[in-house]
Amino acid sequence: MARIFITGSADGIGQLAAKALVEQGHEVVLHARNEQRGREALAHVPGAHSVVTADLADTDETKNLAAKVNALGRFDAVIHNAAIKDTPGGTLFTVNTLAPYVLTCLIQRPERLIYLSSDMHNGGRAKLDVFKTDPARVNYSDSKLHVLMLAKAVARRWPDVYANALSPGWVPTKMGGASAPDSLESGYETQVWLATTDDPAAKVTGRYFFHQREAPYNPEADDVDAQDKFMTLCEQITGVPFPTD
Repeated sequence: MARIFITGSADGIGQLAAKALVEQGHEVVLHARNEQRGREALAHVPGAHSVVTADLADTDETKNLAAKVNALGRFDAVIHNAAIKDTPGGTLFTVNTLAPYVLTCLIQRPERLIYLSSDMHNGGRAKLDVFKTDPARVNYSDSKLHVLMLAKAVARRWPDVYANALSPGWVPTKMGGASAPDSLESGYETQVWLATTDDPAAKVTGRYFFHQREAPYNPEADDVDAQDKFMTLCEQITGVPFPTD
């Protein structure tokens, strides 16, 4: 049995991944934006261990969330699933880019880190020149490139952790819309697999997956100098340094 924490697991793909992991016998801790959503999350995922709450649009709440998670003990895997899309850029940047950085830094280091990117990251740009001055210019595609850059930077800096990113595909969730062509099952299978399997294909690091296979991605994500600048800017904005020990 693995202990797994999933951000943004009150609904959508995060909730479906949580259900699948609970059914497999794992101990799953959910995350929701507030107490009401937390109660709803527990009702929809019977067998979940517990739920922790925080609004990831508020960096101070995100820092407090990490403390709540650490109080529950060390996790084997953390799935960074939470994201927003049709929201003003400044808030989108805080939730999609800064929150996974802060939580990665502050939650006790697990064996596996899984970051949900998107195939839309291929159209994104890092936009490191506007990080601090105009974060509203960061769009959804940019933020999903940031997530992949984060995964790759973590993989370099923490060689003892399996840190990978994935695209769940275009699935019919609240975010994806009813007309999305991919199945819900294919949308959550890869993160469940990466979080738990002993398949050698998953016990790698710094990779990008789609439907349990490594997939092509935006080559900008491999720029090590850009990765390091990204990490430095995240530290400057949040006040949270990346642990080096």
